[in-house]
Amino acid sequence: MLDAANSAPVQADTLLEVNNIEVIYNHVILVLKGVSLTVPKGGIMALLGGNGAGKTTTLKAISNLLHSERGEVTKGSIKYRGDAVHNRDPADMVRKGVIQVMEGRHCFEHLTVEENLLTGAYTRKDGKARVQEDLEMVYGYFPRLKERRRSQAGYTSGGEQQMVAMGRALMSRPETILLDEPSMGLAPQLVEQIFEIVKAVNEKEGVTFLLAEQNTNVALRYAHYGYILESGRIVMDGPAKELRENPDVKEFYLGMSDEGRKSFRDVRSYRRRKRWLS
Repeated sequence: MLDAANSAPVQADTLLEVNNIEVIYNHVILVLKGVSLTVPKGGIMALLGGNGAGKTTTLKAISNLLHSERGEVTKGSIKYRGDAVHNRDPADMVRKGVIQVMEGRHCFEHLTVEENLLTGAYTRKDGKARVQEDLEMVYGYFPRLKERRRSQAGYTSGGEQQMVAMGRALMSRPETILLDEPSMGLAPQLVEQIFEIVKAVNEKEGVTFLLAEQNTNVALRYAHYGYILESGRIVMDGPAKELRENPDVKEFYLGMSDEGRKSFRDVRSYRRRKRWLS
């Protein structure tokens, strides 16, 4: 349950608990240092920070995709519905209803849009009729995909490929979607459209989202709660509304201050003033 007044989780069932995890690549490169976060059922949680902050690594630690990149969780724990999952096979997370939509709009380029969507239902056992119902549901959220359903996915636009990746995730009937950089490389109008769809899927289908995003401004307008990562650590968290009004967040991530909008060059020069890094 979410309190509409402050957009913070209130008495919500906890789905995901990340507790003080450390992630190391190639046995030597420390990427995450004591990261903790909680995702309640029905929430939209934003994981924010610049490039290289550790957002994607956090999502891959949850979905258990680290091992393919010679990464591992060396400390802490990750629990989903109370069960420890950080040593599970990635397929186990899919069966639990946790689906990651990878950064970069990955799709099967040689397949049609509709064939891509149907691959998301590959593990389902509830019959073709239900799968067809969900395909129409996806087309309801992404009408552009219905228009392009016979087109080869590799010849669609970046925005359409992002829609394909999200629609394919929905076809698996997920409980939780880990959404990595959905705005990357998209025009502002498309970014708003993608986040409106995230909001609609959350409200109408009850899907929980943990999204990693560099576009702090748009993410905090749609998320209920946010975590800010810097150099592999959570440096600040709180209800999205409070983060939007926080002077440090406004200055360092939104390019705003009490004196008005700052240039990117000015914002970078003020990084030394960050209280959490002092």
